[in-house]
Amino acid sequence: MRTRWNIRRLASSFCRGSDLFGGALHSKERAAVPCDGDMSLASLLRTICAAGKQTGRSAIGLLAAIMLLAVIAAPGQAFAHAALVTTDPADGAVLGQSPAQFSLTFSEPVSPLVLTLVRPDGTPVPLTSFRLSGQTVEIDNPQVLGAGTHVLNWRVVSADGHPLGGPLLFSIGAASAAPIVSEAVDWGLRSAIWTGKILLYVGLFLGVGGAFAIAWLAKVGRSGQRFAIAAILCGLVAASLSLGLQGLDALGAPLTHLAQPVVWQTGLGTSFGWTVLIALMALGLGLLSLVGPRADARLFALAGLVCAGAALAASGHASAAEPQWLTRPMVFLHGVGIAFWTGALVPLGLAVRRQPAEAGLFLRRFSRAIPYVVVGLTAAGIVLAAIQVQTPRALLDTAYGRLLLVKLALLIFLFTLAATNRWKLTAPTEAGETEVQRRLVRSIGVEVLIVLAIFGVAAGWRFTPPPRALAIAAAQPASIHIYTLKAMADLSITPGHAGPVAASIVVMTGDFGPLDAKEVTLVLSKSDSGIEPIKRPATKPGDGTWRVDDLVIPVAGRWTARLEILLSDFEMVKIEAPIDIRAE
Repeated sequence: MRTRWNIRRLASSFCRGSDLFGGALHSKERAAVPCDGDMSLASLLRTICAAGKQTGRSAIGLLAAIMLLAVIAAPGQAFAHAALVTTDPADGAVLGQSPAQFSLTFSEPVSPLVLTLVRPDGTPVPLTSFRLSGQTVEIDNPQVLGAGTHVLNWRVVSADGHPLGGPLLFSIGAASAAPIVSEAVDWGLRSAIWTGKILLYVGLFLGVGGAFAIAWLAKVGRSGQRFAIAAILCGLVAASLSLGLQGLDALGAPLTHLAQPVVWQTGLGTSFGWTVLIALMALGLGLLSLVGPRADARLFALAGLVCAGAALAASGHASAAEPQWLTRPMVFLHGVGIAFWTGALVPLGLAVRRQPAEAGLFLRRFSRAIPYVVVGLTAAGIVLAAIQVQTPRALLDTAYGRLLLVKLALLIFLFTLAATNRWKLTAPTEAGETEVQRRLVRSIGVEVLIVLAIFGVAAGWRFTPPPRALAIAAAQPASIHIYTLKAMADLSITPGHAGPVAASIVVMTGDFGPLDAKEVTLVLSKSDSGIEPIKRPATKPGDGTWRVDDLVIPVAGRWTARLEILLSDFEMVKIEAPIDIRAE
């Protein structure tokens, strides 16, 4: 018999019984509803159900189908959060003539979303012709630019699904007043994204995890089932809206554009789109385990738990970090463990409160399993934190690290409560001590509040690149191209941050021909720092470049790099341009 559920009747029943501690959800409210739409969620569920039934309702058949979908959904390549490394022209550069193209080089491959050139008079010009060459985006300039300061506004999405963008200023001939470009943070959109993340976690962990606890640990009252259904419905709404919010953030569009089809297409095109699709599968399977035939409840609940872990592993900072063979399984294990633990809390608390006589089996099974779950969660968390943070200093120096410290503090409190419940309150509760039962219910309630706070902290990571990505970006060189009619040069300073560095210089004629220079001297100055100019002669190692080793740049900021190129005993060409040195 094919399992289907009438969503309209479910919503009506849910509204009538919105009090999670009263009322009931009756099986007679089930009804069949036809599903249309190629590869819709319902059709995927029917396919998975059929796969499970054809193998005698065995978990192996269903889980094979689920994991196949997860493998298909996983991106072929994934990296840490991207960072802009170099640009051509350099930010703040003054060019002698209009460039034929622009280039943006990142610490990892990206996909362009919006590229716009803003003229000195503020007129925007969309840039639609570009090419991807490894980690570089090469952008064609469709017109000859006049004198003055221009702004190249760029917005791309990294492989972990997170968008980033910014302005690139350059001038033709001489600098002028820069056109006004709004860079204000859309706090309304950020708040919506953060809230959507929390509600999605509620659906996956409290909803799908609760469905698993109800199916596998012990039967509970209808109030526990209705809470899990409510959490899953919350997750279904949040997952759908989060896809549109992802598209808005990727395009840099305001909330008022949410209804535009291109917004949803863009969100679906990022790696987060796979997270949403797999999360919808997890939520649908969890819902079926609660409202479908009892014979299939365990099968659907287990598959839903697997999909919940796969959804988290499909995108995000942690799952996108290298090495992939380690980080994705760790994120999967972490997600499954969180769903098991947190999902059981509310049904268990309601069972102890309303059905203390029948809650003993639930409590015993949960107490036996939770130490192993905590060990797995801790091991996965330590591995992921070590990969993402890398150094203890990053815990204090980065926003990502500070959020991690807050999460760790909440986890210590949570583990302390869990240990108290496990070793001090479980046995007296099973023995029927009423006062201890009340204490356990209150303690579980506090655990749920801490869990929600942890969800809020984890959702904040959406806006903070991990220290690992920042370290990759910091190791990249700071590069500029200096152009004049007589000579030009490519200058790279590695690494591109303050401290010990090395400079590499390639000198050319004004028409990109070879330039046979007798001597090349690098002069770095920063007039607003009170530091004397740093002047170093370059050596020629024989590979066509000039090098300056054992160079120390004392402070970060915008420096002026001047190259003194001696062409003959009587002729020297001096060219210069600003170069940005990052903080270490």
